[in-house]
Amino acid sequence: MRAAVLTRFGAPLTVREVPDPQAGGGEVVVEVLAACVPPYADEVFGGARRYPLEPPVIPGPGGVGRIVRVGPDATGLKACDLVWCDPTVRARDDALTPDIALQGWASRGEGGARLARHLHDGSFAELMRVPTENVHPLPASAGQDPARWSALGVYVIAYGGLLAGDLRAGETLLVSGATGNLGSSAVALALAMGAGRVVAPGRDRTVLDLLADRFGARVRPVPLTGDEAADQEAMRAAAEGQVDMVIDLLPPAAPASVTRTAAMTVREYGRVILMGGVGMLGGADLAFPYPWLMRNSVTVRGQWMYPRTANPGIVRLIGSGALDLAGERVRAFGLDQVNEAVAHAAADTGPFRRTVLVPRQG
Repeated sequence: MRAAVLTRFGAPLTVREVPDPQAGGGEVVVEVLAACVPPYADEVFGGARRYPLEPPVIPGPGGVGRIVRVGPDATGLKACDLVWCDPTVRARDDALTPDIALQGWASRGEGGARLARHLHDGSFAELMRVPTENVHPLPASAGQDPARWSALGVYVIAYGGLLAGDLRAGETLLVSGATGNLGSSAVALALAMGAGRVVAPGRDRTVLDLLADRFGARVRPVPLTGDEAADQEAMRAAAEGQVDMVIDLLPPAAPASVTRTAAMTVREYGRVILMGGVGMLGGADLAFPYPWLMRNSVTVRGQWMYPRTANPGIVRLIGSGALDLAGERVRAFGLDQVNEAVAHAAADTGPFRRTVLVPRQG
């Protein structure tokens, strides 16, 4: 098969022939139809993000595909099934605190690194080997536009955070980082899940206007000024009542103060979910005030990625039309254009803009 290979950090990806993957017990081989290229892929491949990938490696976090072969222990999946391949791989020998790796992308700790060495290669290839439990059936309609459906990989991350915070119909959610790639997806997803109101703070007024125009009165945009007290008051005013839950999806370059300002709008007994990259590049600590947390009985939870059960949940939301992908702006690239795709993803980072690799495209 042909694949895009990262030979070393700082070098362009190289498209070349590599051996076809083989499915063992508990594994499936999938023909990759479409894989999203993350907007920060250039930072990963260039070494700026210091991801624990071990070159040479075929990168790529998940994708939409069609099953080619299944292992002997698969009971429901079969060849030719259309599926979503979840990159979040968990060790099978620890049910409570499993080691985790993102196949073809990242890992956590030494146990995660061992997983990543076993399932070394990702979706920037014509074929991919995937653990059976990471393969999830898609409706037949997804086969009409697999590139658009590959945006599922963005939405399922935000979905994991909203599940962790137990977002309920009618509640008011504040999305910290609402103008970003993940944050804008969280806005759309929260509305699909029945949020009564979504407060969307951000500095990019063009994106704030886009969110308001697309989703209507349930979205309350808040232009940020950098004045913590004024911004916090503006977010509370936009909620027109209590903020039940805050989800933070800010990128690593954002200062901790922006996260703290948004989080401290939450009501007594409210929930704060942290899923962004704040602090990964250094800087001041988040520093929530102890008395505020304790006296208001606020729950603060970190959430990395999502549980396995989030996958069929997000598939149902999209398949039912509750989460509509029609507004996604998709730019597809063939495998030979992979470096062009990486550059495009970095340059075209706005909400609902997806750069997608289609390995068998001409």
